[in-house]
Amino acid sequence: MTITAPLGYADLRPLMSAMTGDEKHSAAATSTLDVLWVLYDQVLSVDPQRPDDPDRDRFLLSKGHGPMAFYAVLTAKGFLDPAELPRFGQFDSRLGFHPDRVLVPGVEIGSGSLGHGLPLGLGMALGLRAQGRHRPRVVVLVGDAELDEGSNHEAIQVAGRWGLSQLTTVVVDNRSSSTGWPGGIAERFTREGWAAHTVNGRDHAQLRRALTSTRPDRPLVVVAEVEPKELA
Repeated sequence: MTITAPLGYADLRPLMSAMTGDEKHSAAATSTLDVLWVLYDQVLSVDPQRPDDPDRDRFLLSKGHGPMAFYAVLTAKGFLDPAELPRFGQFDSRLGFHPDRVLVPGVEIGSGSLGHGLPLGLGMALGLRAQGRHRPRVVVLVGDAELDEGSNHEAIQVAGRWGLSQLTTVVVDNRSSSTGWPGGIAERFTREGWAAHTVNGRDHAQLRRALTSTRPDRPLVVVAEVEPKELA
């Protein structure tokens, strides 16, 4: 596949189409596409030439099953070569069905096992605070069904009590959860002291406004509502 730079939003689906073999998780990937693009194009301070910059923002894809959209965005932003994408999931490819922080530039955590990303993001934000690095943000993307895991609630509770303003959680809500209350995601966070916004997860302007409306005294959650999973 040949795509010339610069790459933009319109290139993301062609980039994703180069990756095959994990169609089971295509809905998980496409549900995150617009959030990922807005984060990397308009919000996060990251540089593919300096992926280990200690003052970079940290993005954690906790929803790591189905990472095709993530790889496409990393490619569009210069972290990956488009020529790598057709080898997605192959034995000797560094682009696995779950992203690997050791192999893939720009990936902060190995993920895909549900419920790990937000606790790791909490620890990362606390680590930055302990180092006196107060500018970098830690942004964690989770799925609505992933919030069924109890480890998330512990992280939500601690982050709210300690006022971790550097921490942002993005919840991509495609109505996958079998136990959550409809429309109740934001309230779950606000009851623990978080600032919250619920937006159309396909509307780039809404996403940008919500993702940049941080507070100096509390963490932020953005609930990005997309089409239900069965229609994705």
